[in-house]
Amino acid sequence: MSMRKFAGNRLRYGLGALALAALFATVPAAFAETINFKAALKAGDEAPPNASKATGTLAATYDTATKKLDYTATYSGLTGPATMAHFHGPAEPGKNAPVVVPVVGSVASPIKGSATLTDAQAADLMAGKWYFNVHTAANKGGEIRGQVTK
Repeated sequence: MSMRKFAGNRLRYGLGALALAALFATVPAAFAETINFKAALKAGDEAPPNASKATGTLAATYDTATKKLDYTATYSGLTGPATMAHFHGPAEPGKNAPVVVPVVGSVASPIKGSATLTDAQAADLMAGKWYFNVHTAANKGGEIRGQVTK
């Protein structure tokens, strides 16, 4: 084999290996996804339900690569100022569960926040086993609530 042919083959193999390495470097990014979630917040979905006429919505996105959950909740008509708000889980509709992601900072509408989830938290969120609720002094257990779904 001539030296020129040998050098050409080495170059081709080197470029091929470089292309293959670049492909593998992008594979995890190709599987990354941003998933949208929502919830309609109502007094009738609290457990137990209450008579409040308040309503609200939650919109959230979850980035599977960074494991970051970003959310915005809006509401109106509460019996008084919101005292706290958070995500609970795991729970089916009508069942109560502990807080998994508390809202940090102001709970005045609109509530905006983010959190980095554990793999277990992300699995429960994806399975529809989280709910979001807003509490008031008159409804300490929660005034409005909604199951978080895709």
